Order: sequence, then C-alpha cells, then structure tokens
Amino acid sequence: MLRPRKRYTVYDLQNLKGKRVLTHIHVKSPDEAAAAEAAGVDLMSCSFDSPEAQARLPLLVEAAPNSFLSCASPHGMASPEEAIRIGFRALELGASSVYCSGSPFLIEAMAEEGIPVVGHLGMVPRHVTWTGYRAIGKTAEEATQLFMRMKELEDAGAYAAELEVVPHQLANYLTKNTSMLLMSLGSGSGCDTQFLFSDDILGDYDERLPRHAKAYRDFRAEFDRLQKERIAAFGEYIADVEKGAFPEKSNLVEMPEEEMTKFLEYVDR
Repeated sequence: MLRPRKRYTVYDLQNLKGKRVLTHIHVKSPDEAAAAEAAGVDLMSCSFDSPEAQARLPLLVEAAPNSFLSCASPHGMASPEEAIRIGFRALELGASSVYCSGSPFLIEAMAEEGIPVVGHLGMVPRHVTWTGYRAIGKTAEEATQLFMRMKELEDAGAYAAELEVVPHQLANYLTKNTSMLLMSLGSGSGCDTQFLFSDDILGDYDERLPRHAKAYRDFRAEFDRLQKERIAAFGEYIADVEKGAFPEKSNLVEMPEEEMTKFLEYVDR
C-alpha cells in the first residue's frame, strides 16, 4: 500500500537534513511525474530551459499535484534580471524551487527576491570543455576548491546544491559541513538526497548507462518491440484494404432497406 503524500516546503526539507536520505527523480513527462508521485518519491525535478519545457511544467504539476518539483533554469542566463524573471515565471507555473548551474552572482540575485534556489557543485556537463567528463574532487586541491565553491553558494543563499560525480568520502564531508541540502548525483549515499534521471531508472536510451546510475527497467527494448508491432499492424491494415478484407460487415453502419428505397425514389424524380 502506498504511503500518503504531502507537498514538502523548503522549510520541511531543511528540517529533514541529516535525518534521512530523500529520493529524487528528474522527470520528463506527465506520465513519469504521476508515476513518481504514485510510487512515493520525495522530490522531483524537470527542465525549464526551452519553450516546450516551460509549456510542459503546468502539466507536470497537474500530474503530480502533491509533489515538490524543482525546475532547471536555462543555461547561459545573461543577467540577474533575467534570472529573477525566469525564476518567478517557474514559481508562477507551479514549481517549488529553481535549479541554477550559474554563478553565485545569479543565485544571490534570485535568493534575494525570495526564490528558492538549488545550485550546482562538481561536474557540470555544460562546462566539460574545462574539466572533461570525470569525477571532480579526487585531489586535495580540487577538493578544497569544491569546498570553497560550496561556501560561496551557501553565502549566496542557495538552500540546496546538486553534487555531481564527486568522490563519496568528500561528498559525505561536504554534506556534514554545510547548511544546504546536498543532492547526490553519482556522489555516494552520504548526501541529503539520492538523485537519478528517469531515463536512467527506466533504461530509456541507447547509450551506455553511466557508472553512477542503475537501470531498473529496459524501456528502450520495449519501445523497439512496440515500434516493430506498429509497423506490423500498419502493414496488416494496408494488406486488408488492398484485398478488400477491411472494412468488414461489423465495421459498417446499416441503413434500413426501406429508407434507402425512399431515398432513391426521391433523388430519381
């Protein structure tokens, strides 16, 4: 039996820090959002970086009305004013908070206006031209830089930060030495939330599964199977039409014979 759900507030989440690890899934469709809420996931996130994603947000909120949903703002916001505008737009459409991988400069601007903001630490996929796709913080020098960056986000007013692909020992230390909630994406089990993308959990792509992720289903194989079934069904339909096997009598609407006779007498006058 699924446990009853309620919407968390940032206050609730802050009070849960250190008490238990929260589950966290990034969803991309209303169906996924509804399934995550029904399963009892604690937190959700979604994209908010394109017109399509922004139009989808109200549908996600409607599908999971009791869930805490954080929106990922577009990368490359050019000014604090733009960040504030986008942050408030997300909240107006039903988001609970806003994720921003930008600098503390942008995060502070949003936080000053009362927008709950999630920052980013560790590997930033958009910044891999600097780092490459690798774990961040395996040396004492990088670990120190990461610690200082964490304190900058904390001082800027972020209530949480995604911690992506950081050594688990370091992630555990950072989590215990910040007031922010740290959200582990490939950073071990010692953080405040355990975060995965729905694509990883469902096995919904052809690429190799990331080392930090775990697939619980193989949706890609199921989609491939369904596509073969679509092609087969469409082919059978075409063949039936060509040989006169569709429509059958059961697919037809009958007109009473006497009514057809009256119609013909009328039009033949």
